[in-house]
Amino acid sequence: MLIKRVLILLPILIFFILLQSFFWVPTYDEQVKGNPERLDEFITASIGDAKILNPILNADSASSTIVDKVFDGLIDRDEDLRFRGRLAESWNIYEEAYFYINPNALIRGKKISRPEDMKELILSNKDTFNGITAVEVISPETAKRDIQIPGPDENKDGIPDAIDLEVTLRSPSRLKITLKAVDQDFFKKLEQVLGSEYFKTFPAEDFIEIMTPGHNEKRKTIADEVLPAIEHNPVIVFHLRKGVHFHDGHEFDAGDVRFTYEAIMEPGNLSPRVPDYEPVKHLEVLDAYTVRVVYKRLYSPAFGTWGMGILPEHLLNTEALKKEAEAKKDEGDTYKLRDSDFNRHPVGTGPFKFREWKSDQYIMLDRNEQYWEGAPNYKRYTFRIVPDLLTQEMEFYGGAIDNYGVQPHQVERLKDDPGYQHFSGLSFGYSYIGYNMRRELFQDKKVRKALGMAVDTDKIIRYVMYNQAERITGPFVKQTDYYDKSIQPLPYDPEGALLLLNEAGWKRNSNGWLEKDGKRFAFTLITNGGNDIRKSILTIAQDAWRKIGIDVKTDIVEWSVFIGKHVNTGNFDALILGWSMGIDPDLYQLWHSSQTNQNQLNFVGFKNKEADDLIVKVRQEYDYDKQVEYCHQLHRIIADEQPYTFLYVGKWTAVLDKKIVIREVLPTGEEKVKQITPTRTGDYSFYFNRWIKLAENPVFEID
Repeated sequence: MLIKRVLILLPILIFFILLQSFFWVPTYDEQVKGNPERLDEFITASIGDAKILNPILNADSASSTIVDKVFDGLIDRDEDLRFRGRLAESWNIYEEAYFYINPNALIRGKKISRPEDMKELILSNKDTFNGITAVEVISPETAKRDIQIPGPDENKDGIPDAIDLEVTLRSPSRLKITLKAVDQDFFKKLEQVLGSEYFKTFPAEDFIEIMTPGHNEKRKTIADEVLPAIEHNPVIVFHLRKGVHFHDGHEFDAGDVRFTYEAIMEPGNLSPRVPDYEPVKHLEVLDAYTVRVVYKRLYSPAFGTWGMGILPEHLLNTEALKKEAEAKKDEGDTYKLRDSDFNRHPVGTGPFKFREWKSDQYIMLDRNEQYWEGAPNYKRYTFRIVPDLLTQEMEFYGGAIDNYGVQPHQVERLKDDPGYQHFSGLSFGYSYIGYNMRRELFQDKKVRKALGMAVDTDKIIRYVMYNQAERITGPFVKQTDYYDKSIQPLPYDPEGALLLLNEAGWKRNSNGWLEKDGKRFAFTLITNGGNDIRKSILTIAQDAWRKIGIDVKTDIVEWSVFIGKHVNTGNFDALILGWSMGIDPDLYQLWHSSQTNQNQLNFVGFKNKEADDLIVKVRQEYDYDKQVEYCHQLHRIIADEQPYTFLYVGKWTAVLDKKIVIREVLPTGEEKVKQITPTRTGDYSFYFNRWIKLAENPVFEID
C-alpha cells in the first residue's frame, strides 16, 4: 500500500521540484542588478552539444551555429537573398570553352584540320554566339594519366572494385574560346556552324593508348572521360578583402582560400563538403588578394558553395599539424585535420572569437573587437547545452537564456504575449522517418511504402504539432518551385499497407506477427533525446506498426551518441530526424549514391541510377525552367521509392524578450534603436551583430 501511495505521489513531487527549480532561476532584472555586464551577453540554448568546430568538417546544427559566428566565407546572401561579398570584396564570372579539332569531319563539304582556319571560321561567325571575347589555339599535347575504372567485382558495400590504368594521351589541337558569361548552350550554337555531328563523331579513342597490359579494349569505354570532345570551364575570379585578420592577428589572404579548398579535397580529412568542390578543376592564387577558380564542367551551385568558412593555413598546414602531433608524442603518419585541437579551439575571421568549450555544458565566445565590418554590439555569446525543453522554457521565462524556440503546443499561448517579440514562418526543411536501405528488411519499396501508409501523419500534425506543420512529399523546400506540388502524400491506409506487405511476402503468424521465411518482421526505431516531438512520433509510429504485426522496438539516444555512433556510421535500422535546407536545389550530398559511406549524408544508403543522373543534371543546369523540370522528376522518383517516410515541414516560432533591439550608430555618432524584423526567408537573426539588450522596454520611432 505504501509503495502504491508513493507511486501516486511521485508525479506530483516531480512537478513541485521542477516548479521550485523555476523560481530558483534569477529573473533578468535580478541578473542585471547583480551583474550589469549581463546586458552585453547573449545566451542561447541547444538540446545537444556541438561535435566539431571546423567549417569543412561539421555536419550538425549545433556545430554550425558556432561555426557561423567564428568563421566568415567569401560570400553569403543578404536580407533579400541576393549574394553579397564577405571575405571577397568583388568577383567576376565567365567561361572558357574548349573543343578538339575533329580531323575527319566535313564542314559544308570541306575538311578543316588546321586550327588557325577553324579559329578564323569561329571569328567570322562571332555574332552568332554573342559573347566571345577571345579565341586561342592550343597546340597538340602528349600527357600521361593514371585513372581508375570500375572492375567486375564488388566489395561488401556493393561498390565495384577499382582497376588502375596508366594512359597516354596524344591529343590533337583544340580551340579555347573565352566567353564573357557562362553559356550552357554555347556548343549547341556552335553546331549551327560546324554541323550537328561534328562533336559526336570526334574519334577520341584514336588518341588514347592504354599502357597497362591487358586493358587496351577499354579505350572506347574511357574515351569520353579522359578526352572529351567539348569542355565547359566556368571560371570565378574572387577579389579578396584586404586588411582582414584572423583572431590570432594573422592576416587573411588568398593562401587561406587555397588551403581551405585543398583541405576539403584531402581524402584523409573525410570532409562532407567534398561533393560541393569536386567539380573544381583547379584553384589558382593569382596574387595575395586574387583567387581564380576553374570548374571542369557546368555546375550551377558553384558560386554559393563559397559561403563556407575559410580556415587559417598557418595554423593547420602540414608543418603545423606535424608540430602538434609531436607535442602529443604521436609518432604515426595518420595525424590529420580531424585530430587537431583546432576543432575544439577554432580560430576564424568572424564576428566572435572562441573563448571556452565545456562539453555538454556550454560554449563561450567573445566579440571580435577588430572585426572588419565592425564589432558586434554584444560583448559575449554563450551557447548553453540544455537537453530538456521544459528546462529551456523555464530558464527563458526567468531570463537565464535570451531566446526560445516555441513548441507547437505553446504557440497560441505565447504569440500574443506582450512581454515578448514573436517570429514565425514555414521552415526550410522537413522531418522524416529514414530507413537503412542496406538492411535486407528495407530493400523492397513496397515495404517502405507500407510503413509510410501505416502511420497517420495527419494525426501527428494535429495532436503533436498542434497544426503548426504541413504535409510534405519529397526532398525540396516546399516554398520553392523545385518542390512538385502535384505529388500527393501517402494516404493513411493500414489495410492497404498490410496488403502491400503481403505482396512482399510478409504474412501474419498465429500470434499476429508478420513473418517471412520463418523470420519475424522486427527492427528498432531510434531518435535523439531532448526532443519531445520526435519522442511522440516514435511512440505513434511504433504503435501504428505493431497494429499491423510489425515488432518494433524504440530507443532514444543522447544527441552526440546518436550522431557519432549511429547516423555517421550507418549503424541503425530506422530513425527519426529532420533536415534544415538551403534555397539551392542541389541534393548531391543527401541523395547521390556516391555519398553513402561513413560520415556522409546519404546515411540511409539510397541508390538509384536515374536519380543520380537527375541530381547531376540539376547541378549542371543554368536554365531555371529546365532545372525545375529536373527537380520535379527527381521528386517523383524519391516519392515513389520512399527511402524516407516524409512527414511534415514545421512552422517555426521563436520568441525574444522585447528588450532586445537592433542598435545602429549613425554617421553623426547618434545611436538609434530599431525593432527586429525578419528577412524574406523568415530569418529574424540576420542583423544579430547589431542586436543589443536594453535595461528596459524600448519605445520605437515611427518612420
